[in-house]
Amino acid sequence: MIKNFKWLLLVSLAFAACNSDDDDQPVVQVPVTAGTANFAKYVALGNSLSAGYMDGALYIKGQENSWTKILSDQFKLAGGGEFRIPYMNDNYGGLLLGGNIITENRLYFNGAGPVRLPQADYPPTNEIGVPLTGPFNNMGVPGAKVFHLLAPGYGNALGVPSGASNPYFVRFASSPSTTILADAVAQSPTFFSLWIGNNDILSYATTGGIGVNQISNTDPSTYGPNDITNPNVFASAYSAIVDQMTANNAKGVVANIPDVTTIPFFTTVPFNPVPLDAAKAGALNSGYAAYNGGLAVALGAGYISADEKARRTIQFVEGKNPVVIVDSYLTNLSALGLPSYRMATAEDLIILPASAFIGTLVGENANAINGVSVPLADQWVLSKNEVDEVRTANEAFNATIASVAASKGLAFVDAKQLMTDLSQGGIVSNGYTLTSALVFGTAFSLDGVHPTARGYALLANEFSKAINETYGSTLPMVDISKYNPMFPKDLPQN
Repeated sequence: MIKNFKWLLLVSLAFAACNSDDDDQPVVQVPVTAGTANFAKYVALGNSLSAGYMDGALYIKGQENSWTKILSDQFKLAGGGEFRIPYMNDNYGGLLLGGNIITENRLYFNGAGPVRLPQADYPPTNEIGVPLTGPFNNMGVPGAKVFHLLAPGYGNALGVPSGASNPYFVRFASSPSTTILADAVAQSPTFFSLWIGNNDILSYATTGGIGVNQISNTDPSTYGPNDITNPNVFASAYSAIVDQMTANNAKGVVANIPDVTTIPFFTTVPFNPVPLDAAKAGALNSGYAAYNGGLAVALGAGYISADEKARRTIQFVEGKNPVVIVDSYLTNLSALGLPSYRMATAEDLIILPASAFIGTLVGENANAINGVSVPLADQWVLSKNEVDEVRTANEAFNATIASVAASKGLAFVDAKQLMTDLSQGGIVSNGYTLTSALVFGTAFSLDGVHPTARGYALLANEFSKAINETYGSTLPMVDISKYNPMFPKDLPQN
């Protein structure tokens, strides 16, 4: 069974491999200009990616190294103004409401793998019940979906326990009844960035598809936290946001939504991590004999096809084996007393947290092994059918983003292609190769979803390129080698 990845060895090897000795090259100085853009008042709208979320939390170092902060620093070279950020109080990341801890601390690398900073030793200091005084230029709100930017009361502390509001927006909302968009528009931005929509898919995917695909429901007030947003709801909300942000002729840059299945949260744990010898494989096959026999009965009765019977048959062999999963998309055979089990395939994506769960025992019973003799529940796996749902929604959302960007003449960043490139060989910049491999690819932080500081620097350059191309500005690129891909446990507090 898999227990842990050999993190330390991988990290040391990869960090050695990704560094190269760069010869000093003469740099041609180009005057930095804004072109037809005006960076005097830049406001960033978005979610955790715009906020600088990193290592499973929001903390000072992540905020300081967000792509929005890096981009704002480049804007200052071309007339950009102050970029105010609703900074956290510490580098731990946990949130408090009325003195009660409501979110976890960030992850750090302990030599064997990613673990949370213990809150007993690193108590959170971010009390959301005492809002910060704004306004703030970085309006990135972790967890926000596209329609949340238009939702009154999304920053009301009273709604946090029920999930009706967002604790991160509560921290800096101008009033309990305001909206994210209203607080952004009130600042009269001359330039804006908008990267939103990831969570309209991501929360469904990272929870193994336990939410609902709301493809037929256009009432977002009825959605659960892990649902896929209806494409029409997405299009309406996205268009409304851009209409308001451009109403006073502000220019801006938008980005589309990556294929979430290319990020390490879904690509790190293999579908077949179970090594068995012949004796163990035989014992497990005996345990599933009754189930396999029931499938034969179901086939004979015409309940399932021969193809589905083959897909559902559990058969272990000597060597590496797939995990066994629950798949609700299989034909319901509960009338025959048969559960919906099958072995995973390469088309199924095992989520990152499963790496610490597969191979553990249920109730200290040596015969009850999670992922093997006890199938993985839906929450641990994004099945093929769920992957298809996510990709269909992604295509619809990205079509809206591309259309709106073109109609408004906005700069456009193809974040989907960027993440695909990271997952297919990587991207070379400033003598470093960044890939989507967890930790040692240096682009993604320990949570497997959000970038490292170096990954955010790469993103900032992509946004600068798009802005330069659209508005004729000459923003310089940052040197990604100056950005640390991993932060230690004991970061000092500001």
